[in-house]
Amino acid sequence: MLQVPTSVDGFLAQYGNVVVDFAITVVTFLVTFLLLYKIGKSVLVRAVKRGLNARQFSSAVVSLGSSIAAVIAVLGAVAIAATVSGFPAILSAFATIAGALALGVAFAAGDIIENFVAGIFILKDKPFTVGDYIEWDGNNGIVREINLRVSKLDTFNNEQITVPNGDLASAVVMNPVANDTRRLTFDFGIEYDASMKDAREIIIDEASKIEGVLADPAPAAPVTGLADSAVVLNGRLWINPSETGAGGVKNQWIENVKRRFDAEGIGMPYPYTELTGEIDVNTRDIEAAPADD
Repeated sequence: MLQVPTSVDGFLAQYGNVVVDFAITVVTFLVTFLLLYKIGKSVLVRAVKRGLNARQFSSAVVSLGSSIAAVIAVLGAVAIAATVSGFPAILSAFATIAGALALGVAFAAGDIIENFVAGIFILKDKPFTVGDYIEWDGNNGIVREINLRVSKLDTFNNEQITVPNGDLASAVVMNPVANDTRRLTFDFGIEYDASMKDAREIIIDEASKIEGVLADPAPAAPVTGLADSAVVLNGRLWINPSETGAGGVKNQWIENVKRRFDAEGIGMPYPYTELTGEIDVNTRDIEAAPADD
């Protein structure tokens, strides 16, 4: 049967060593934790910031990395301090709780984590930047914001699109404005009896007159096809996409070429089908036809 001491002296005599040992253990844990946390946080955060800045990550990624480094410093300090002070139970419980939390978060926030990681890779690899026009999976838009979870784009109709970064990271993204030059093409169909030389000169001349079209590489218009009703000349010109809008140049070019073709009598036929042959219509002899009853 447990005997309860009736005085302070009796309590100290019976439990004094236990109290002292526990107090020493707690003090050791707290001192070790504070020292390790202070040193670990300073070293880890500084190293993470220096490493991310050296690789030219964005400020958002640097801030995120610093926060993760601080959390790791806390977890590491708790684990080491518990081991040094002789708290194996705390360490075991801490590991169990941390594992359960990690598993729960992974199941509950799988999509969020996927988009989050994809955002980090987009900011690092830079397949596109703010202001770029991109196309992916039948969609297109001008990039306005790149956040860690989603990216925001504007369509040409001034509609905002919010896209999870996971979709952009896993899709084939075409960035027409990533390079210093971009080629624009259009197929011009002319009649078979029209002069290919004259048509080519008109296409190249009208392209050269448009502001923003580069002289090198020079515009061209090779014959690329013989269609059912037209000879196809593939008009080609080059622009600097960071300085000149592709849509405006292409529309102006097509309109000017059509106007010149009309003025100089070069037809642009549309597809049609011509049927040739004869039809034999047989009629029965009325007199040989059976009479109605």
